[in-house]
Amino acid sequence: MTLLLPELFTAKTVRRGTAVAAAALALVLAGCADMGKVASSAQLRDAAALELPAASTPDVQVAGQWWLAFGDNQLNALIDQALQGNPSLQVAQARLARARASADIAGAADKPQLNASLDMMRQEFSNNYIYPPPLGGSIQETGTLQLNGSWEIDFFGKNRSALNAAIGTANAAAADADAARVLLTTNVARGYLQWARLDDQLTVARRTLAQREETLRLVRDRVSAGLDTRLQLRQSESGIPEARQQIESINEQIAIAQHALDALVGKPNITATLTSPELGNIKNIALQPVLPADLLGRRADIAAARWRVEAATQDVKNAKSQFYPNVNLVAFAGFQSIGYDKLLRTSSQQWGVGPAIRLPIFEGGKLRANLRGKSADLDAAIESYNTTVLDAVRDVADSVTSVQSVARQQTQQREAQDAAESAYDIATQRYGAGLGNFLDVLSAETTVLLQRRQGVDLAARALDAQVGLARALGGGWQPSEETSTAALAAPPDQVTLLPPLQRAR
Repeated sequence: MTLLLPELFTAKTVRRGTAVAAAALALVLAGCADMGKVASSAQLRDAAALELPAASTPDVQVAGQWWLAFGDNQLNALIDQALQGNPSLQVAQARLARARASADIAGAADKPQLNASLDMMRQEFSNNYIYPPPLGGSIQETGTLQLNGSWEIDFFGKNRSALNAAIGTANAAAADADAARVLLTTNVARGYLQWARLDDQLTVARRTLAQREETLRLVRDRVSAGLDTRLQLRQSESGIPEARQQIESINEQIAIAQHALDALVGKPNITATLTSPELGNIKNIALQPVLPADLLGRRADIAAARWRVEAATQDVKNAKSQFYPNVNLVAFAGFQSIGYDKLLRTSSQQWGVGPAIRLPIFEGGKLRANLRGKSADLDAAIESYNTTVLDAVRDVADSVTSVQSVARQQTQQREAQDAAESAYDIATQRYGAGLGNFLDVLSAETTVLLQRRQGVDLAARALDAQVGLARALGGGWQPSEETSTAALAAPPDQVTLLPPLQRAR
């Protein structure tokens, strides 16, 4: 049930002090609002709560275009084209535009509203109603031409909290769009490195085929000389189709990797026009492998989650404001007449102005249920933020571990490959001189090929780990001047709201 106080006063009934009295009455009635004990219980986790260690050495920020450090012009061009034409990124931009429009709609509710209307009708008036003859029982033409205005006075912050919630959503959408850009750039870089890894593996596979063909020629010569049997010959021949099958398999994987890059860039067959990349030509990125204390202010996904908390906080405030009176100033001015020919006459003028106050009294628990729902949404937003923060901390820790571990693995692998190459050369020379058997050659060859493949994989992993660390550290994203790190980590009630849409634009 809604208590409706007189909405409209004509010019004869408007008295000085009416608006003041209405406002005072609204404040008195506001004291009747009963929200029970509905409240949010979740708590935000900040850097102090997570006990993030301070860097022991000067911190290194990830550059906004961190991929330029790889020194590969083809990769730079692919990422630039992906940022312009990727459909998923365009979807994120469309969502941002929609959120901005919603914020503009919410902002309009706090401003005066004015509209015009024209109603013209031909009707029969009842003989048994309030209209006496000759109007009663007659058919007349009626017209109304009117301007209607209203202005909701936001005493209790309903419109303000709705606007702030919309701004928070728009800011979250802006951060989501930034996070999509970071994810896109890292996916393109990783796809390019995967292509380079496979191409280097293809080089190893071709070298393997050439090596086995050379071994086959050696065995044939020894069989012709009566130094080996057909057993050694058949063993050597079996390695040729295996090597060719491996080459075909890698070619398939290269084609699939290129298709994935084409899709990310948004241009089918774009990679077909490029030169196959080589891992050896791609430089390492200089990143400091530490867990930064200011991680919460570096990542767009954390910023987006934090802005959703702010939007949910403002939704709770809006739900609370529903318990209080709604105060409007209403006015109209125009013409009304029976008969179209009289509509615009001075005697057909009418106008009115006055306050309108509505206060909920009996609403069947609807407002409390709405408040409980918004409080639950706030709890969910806070816990989602906490999850995002914890995932980010784990992501950085994993990336730091991978960067350091792969570097150590590469050192050991290079030593192992040097030893394997040397052992293979010795085994081949001994076999050619008749001092060793063919099993020694096969065993040494297997070890060499394994080390070559591992060398390529570790080189690719080292570069991929650097990409992962750059992404984990925010991918070069920086909050705007209006969005400070302190605001992202502060409790909901302590967040300073931004001016309308400055962050989102």
